[in-house]
Amino acid sequence: VVFFFVFVDFCLRLQISTLCPGGSVVIGGFYLPNHRKQKTNEMISLIYFFFFLSLSLTSNGQFFDESKNYEGSSDLVNLQYHMGPVISSPATSLYIIWYGRWNPTHQSTIRDFLYSVSSPTPIQYPSVSDWWKTVRLYRDQTGSNITETLVLSGEFHDSTYSHGSHLTRFSVQSIIKTAVTSKLPLNGLNGLYLVLTSDDVEMQEFCRAICGFHYFTFPSIVGATVPYVWVGNSKKQCPEMCAYPFAQPKPFPGSGFVTREKMKPPNGEAAIDGMISVIAHELAEVSSNPMLNGWYGGEDAMAPTEIADLCLGVYGSGGGGGYMGSVYKDRWRNVYNVNGVKGRKYLIQWVWDLTRNRCFGPNAMN
Repeated sequence: VVFFFVFVDFCLRLQISTLCPGGSVVIGGFYLPNHRKQKTNEMISLIYFFFFLSLSLTSNGQFFDESKNYEGSSDLVNLQYHMGPVISSPATSLYIIWYGRWNPTHQSTIRDFLYSVSSPTPIQYPSVSDWWKTVRLYRDQTGSNITETLVLSGEFHDSTYSHGSHLTRFSVQSIIKTAVTSKLPLNGLNGLYLVLTSDDVEMQEFCRAICGFHYFTFPSIVGATVPYVWVGNSKKQCPEMCAYPFAQPKPFPGSGFVTREKMKPPNGEAAIDGMISVIAHELAEVSSNPMLNGWYGGEDAMAPTEIADLCLGVYGSGGGGGYMGSVYKDRWRNVYNVNGVKGRKYLIQWVWDLTRNRCFGPNAMN
């Protein structure tokens, strides 16, 4: 056990990809994906915490104590507000940029998730919009909470790979520039841009350190400062990293890792269902920390621990230490934790609840 944690500590601090493929961390037999760039010191603290937390689990993943109040610990979290803005417009205009060649069925699945965040019609509890209520708890120095309504206001299809199939982080800003020059408005008032790349597009650090990220554009490139999110389709590159828990990593010889039963994705495609959880993760963080001076923990604003980072791998009550928590299964044994529009179901990770001081989602048991 001691050797294991020394090894993990060594990998995280030195980020040696040959020893820790994908920059991922194995805890309790599961890979926990790092959706943002590696946040070394904070992740090390969380690994130790989840390990000792897991000692209180029985063999079937249930806690001895009937209380399920174990999702995170305020003693290990230094989440602070740094006086910057949050995305607080009464309604935020969301623009999707589909980069590469996309399956229309997959696009519909993602669109329906985005529609579910602010659905005008009631959705069966627990819903995606109920999950968003936890995100909305965060506010800026004027007392304004995060936006209640995300409105899908436009889409751009870049099926010609205008900037190639090998991208860098800065390439995303050029992709946005192409989109706003060709079709989409450049909305510096209440715009949010979501860049989604197809499964044949490679991104700098994708699979090794990130599954998605958020940032803001530079006026010198795009013409204005606007927040944006990038998320990649991991189907051909690293589903075991970015489509957790619907895909499992292959065990390394002699590692002792045992492949567990794969979770069935609620919409029938592991990479897309995994991608939706990453989209949810990044939407929560870009809304609470759009300019990197809002809500986050840690000393480095360029490598912050944000409100979704604190809850990696937690999808239900009791989650942590490699156990995803209590979730639902439908009649086909597909796994989910929230409901969406058109009868859709999704599995999205929890976020840090500012009032409860722990990870929380609408499917919580208490």
